[in-house]
Amino acid sequence: MTNGDWRNDRIGSAHRGENPTVLRRLDQGFAVIGDRQFLPGYAVLLTDDPSVTRLSDLPRARRLAYLGDMERLAGAVERACRRLDPAFRRVNIEILGNTDPYLHAHIWPRYDWEPADRVRMPVWLYGDEYMRGSRYGLGPRHDGLRAAIGEELDRSAEAEAEAEADADA
Repeated sequence: MTNGDWRNDRIGSAHRGENPTVLRRLDQGFAVIGDRQFLPGYAVLLTDDPSVTRLSDLPRARRLAYLGDMERLAGAVERACRRLDPAFRRVNIEILGNTDPYLHAHIWPRYDWEPADRVRMPVWLYGDEYMRGSRYGLGPRHDGLRAAIGEELDRSAEAEAEAEADADA
């Protein structure tokens, strides 16, 4: 592992089973829970190939599969967060690529309890104390949330498999 920290090689550590944020392996990447949970349920879809730097790097079939994975993760976050917090509002989905050099999509749950000056604004307007501070770091207190998102991912995979079986019948 690079410098002994999985964070320095998120994709490689996911392939090796050493990335503790991985929720599930999907078709074109890894569903991971975010390192910071100031918006509980924040998740990221990592590409499974670190050489892929943007969506347009993927051939069309893989691009569509990646977008399908992104929708599947966003749906799982939405269902889990709605179930766990009645103030859940919606999810925001972003592919930015300005900091990390590999393709990844942010899935941000949004809540009615967010401060009025932020609830309708981009998540990135939250300050450093939210983005980098230890108060909102991923930890054991998020185990229930991790489990809920993982269960929703499993349910969506089962539903997809059943739909494919019905279509083939």
